[in-house]
Amino acid sequence: MLKIYGTSRSRATRALWAAEELGLKYEHVPIAVAEARGADFAKINPNCHIPVIDDDGTVLCESVAINLYLAEKYGKPPFWPAAVADHGRIYQWSFWSMLECEGHFIKAFFERALRPDGECDETAVAAAIDALKKPLAVLDEQLKDRPYLLGDTFSLADLNVAGVLVLGTFIQFDFSDTPRVQAWLDKCLSRPAIQKARTLP
Repeated sequence: MLKIYGTSRSRATRALWAAEELGLKYEHVPIAVAEARGADFAKINPNCHIPVIDDDGTVLCESVAINLYLAEKYGKPPFWPAAVADHGRIYQWSFWSMLECEGHFIKAFFERALRPDGECDETAVAAAIDALKKPLAVLDEQLKDRPYLLGDTFSLADLNVAGVLVLGTFIQFDFSDTPRVQAWLDKCLSRPAIQKARTLP
């Protein structure tokens, strides 16, 4: 059986969400971020990060890689489309979200949510938010004539990108300059699969 290691209060939510969308049976092992740094967990992932999956002996880390693997192995259209060109678009948007957006969201999240009271560097937050304007405008344009990234239906591309942009909800990020992104993100985060994943420990 598929095992998913990692608390839902981490990037492991992405893997849990994907498993729920795919209707997979799995065992959730809610390892906390701090626990992942221990010697025992290092035997599973020497990088000491979550999430990790063990799918009947196939052990993988990195949330987006995990989701691509799960979708390719278990997915069906439209979540995992039949066309290879659409696979490429899923890779594109998944990597785009990590390279263009995630670092900036994490910086702002670290300053606003993890710094001790009174130590938030608002200059760093402002710089991170400013850096997000261009990529979010690109995403908003992509959604101009379609409800989801690849067209009319929700796919792994939407899940992986929304799994990054959800960080904005934890820092009260203002998406009003990109209203299509805001509407799309609300729609993605209202899906039953992510709602269930977020209730897990």
